[in-house]
Amino acid sequence: MKLSIDHKSPVPLHAQVEGLLREMIQEEEYRNGKILPSEVELAKKLAISRSTVRQAIKKLVFEGLLIRKKRAGTKVAPKPVSSKSNNWLSFSQEMKLRGIPIKNFELHLSWVAVDDDLAKFFEIKKGVKVLKMERVRGKPNEPFVYFTSYFHPRVELTGDEDFTRPLYEMLEKEKSVIAAISKEEISATAADDFIANRLEIPEGSPVLLRRRFVFDQGERPIEYNIGYYKADSFLYTIESTR
Repeated sequence: MKLSIDHKSPVPLHAQVEGLLREMIQEEEYRNGKILPSEVELAKKLAISRSTVRQAIKKLVFEGLLIRKKRAGTKVAPKPVSSKSNNWLSFSQEMKLRGIPIKNFELHLSWVAVDDDLAKFFEIKKGVKVLKMERVRGKPNEPFVYFTSYFHPRVELTGDEDFTRPLYEMLEKEKSVIAAISKEEISATAADDFIANRLEIPEGSPVLLRRRFVFDQGERPIEYNIGYYKADSFLYTIESTR
């Protein structure tokens, strides 16, 4: 792409640079993570001041189109994964519908005794052991969510199932358990050391915490799920009608 602006145009220079940058970030190489030319490079090629370039870049950063990191440069902001409140699916199904390839970075299974909160949700006695599944998932080049799921003993999971498959699809086909209702709570928090290591982000970074309470067709609890998402990788859409 040729980098040039019209110095004789009545359009302000910073606005021309902004338009140029908007064109650049549509190119595949930049959408795939290539670093944009630096302020110094752009200023030199366009024969303008660095402050003019900086003004244009700041505008796109403010709009969420670019991200800037010290010593790393400026690049196109990754498109956040989205989820709608009126049409919930398993994570794998959500990503498949959006054409996003998913990689499992970690998958751990264990049997744990339920605490007071889990016992209350599952309506079972404290201390009863249930299957716990932990997964770190994301795009092929980066993890962006850490999940922990607990399953009601009624589901009769053994731990030998193929948990790389879409979860609710597997439950329905193999266990005849249909996940029919989901109640969710979403809040913001800071990543502790454990979560930061799982998501490969600095400790204290903002993350979105999503708790999902899943019930079958008889409104009986079947899964308690906790997800920690990178804050810049997840967008939650609420659609309401009146």
